[in-house]
Amino acid sequence: VDKKRGWARPRGAMSSVELARIYDAHAAALFAFLLNFTRDEADTRDVLQELFRRMACRDSLLEDVRDERGFLIRLAHNLAVDSMRRRDARDRAHEALASEPELFAPAPAGGDDASLRECLGAALGTLPPEQRAVVQLKIWEGMTFDAIAEALGIPLNTAASRYRYAMDKLRGRLRPLYDELR
Repeated sequence: VDKKRGWARPRGAMSSVELARIYDAHAAALFAFLLNFTRDEADTRDVLQELFRRMACRDSLLEDVRDERGFLIRLAHNLAVDSMRRRDARDRAHEALASEPELFAPAPAGGDDASLRECLGAALGTLPPEQRAVVQLKIWEGMTFDAIAEALGIPLNTAASRYRYAMDKLRGRLRPLYDELR
């Protein structure tokens, strides 16, 4: 039991003193390594946090390890690779959801409907994939922001803000068309 904080550490968890020692000894080097590897500070911080979270939950992670820093760098590298793979898979899923489906019913032969569909399709094509995915799910799938956030693995506020940014871009892009149709 940690008398200072009033909680018991989970069975098999590393002591806070040992975790602090490892953090103090290796965090700066791990951060530099990960930043060089991921080239993204937010990703680096996420991976480093996950590494130390996992270490905090295990008691014997570094037991019988000859080169503590080398072992931690290998763990950090593996976590970074896993994180990058998950992000790439999520980006591919967003791209697939954002691909330009047949959004509008076929227009009668001749007429302005074909040009309207082309303008709308072109405007949607200018959106970043993550915004297109949210627009697709919100408008054509009728999903709520909660459902969109869950489907894309993003926070609720992120889903809502991507939709808002997309709508702002579409309004700006389609304003001349709207003025022409009036």
